[in-house]
Amino acid sequence: MGGKPAFYRDQRAWRELQCFLPERLRLTDETAPEEDFWDWRGHRVHLDRYPKPDAKAKVVLLHGLGTNGRQLSLILGAPLAQRGYETVAPDNLGFGLTQVESGTTFSYDDWVRLVVDFLLHERARDDRPIILYGQSAGGMLTYQVAARAPRGTVAGIVGMAFLDQRDRRVRDETAHDRLTARVGAPIIERLARTPLAAVRYPMSLASKMSALANDPRAMKVFMRDRTSAASWVSLRFLDGYMNYTPEVEPEDFDACPVLLTQPAMDRWTPLHLSEPFVARIAKVPVETVMLDNAGHYPMEEPGLTQMREAVADFVAKHTA
Repeated sequence: MGGKPAFYRDQRAWRELQCFLPERLRLTDETAPEEDFWDWRGHRVHLDRYPKPDAKAKVVLLHGLGTNGRQLSLILGAPLAQRGYETVAPDNLGFGLTQVESGTTFSYDDWVRLVVDFLLHERARDDRPIILYGQSAGGMLTYQVAARAPRGTVAGIVGMAFLDQRDRRVRDETAHDRLTARVGAPIIERLARTPLAAVRYPMSLASKMSALANDPRAMKVFMRDRTSAASWVSLRFLDGYMNYTPEVEPEDFDACPVLLTQPAMDRWTPLHLSEPFVARIAKVPVETVMLDNAGHYPMEEPGLTQMREAVADFVAKHTA
């Protein structure tokens, strides 16, 4: 894939990936999102945006640890924009085309802080309600952000999964293998408190990245892409991700309604890994919608259409 370009218009990976999506979702240079940057604490955060000044609501799309903002624009950002909603997909630190400040070692807590600050930045631009959508690890990120942001910042959160990595079963089943989960994680935790914290490690060895997509041809594209599935992160980041404690535990979460959109054919994060966490949320409405025939990164119908409709309905319901 070569070096990392400044803009997705100059990147091949997403163009190759979209060949495995239904034709209606394939973007051209004319239908691709607008690209922009937002400066945050020395980092230059890449944004994919479909601006809709007249839209009643905005949807912010959060990728996980094997994807990036453009890959979310493909499967949900563009379809929601066609439904009349403004969508924006930031690339978080270490992924996509965001430019990380030289010499810094960011943490997972920086991921949460970045999104909170970005939402406040967006609310300063206009006061339209914001819904968060998170794919894979981005699902729990939506919860962590909503729990941390000032009340009223987020009108609702949608997660493709809600994975509490503090839960041993979640860690066992989402890590690359049981040895990594049981032995590697404690070692990483110790090393993250030493000068070795900045050492980088491939996400493909830390997690069950081989289950990201159910189409083996698409997986080959993902695993060549250093802006998504082939990314490397620091030991400090991995430790923070595995041990992050939200500002509010689910029993006390009352910030906004929650929707789980679960791919039915997800070989990485099946429904039973999210159910224990969402079952603890009782103070706000919680819904679950299954996406038939869809994998972890959903590329299959009818799951893709079901996801678009479920998220659009959720946005309409909670931003009226």
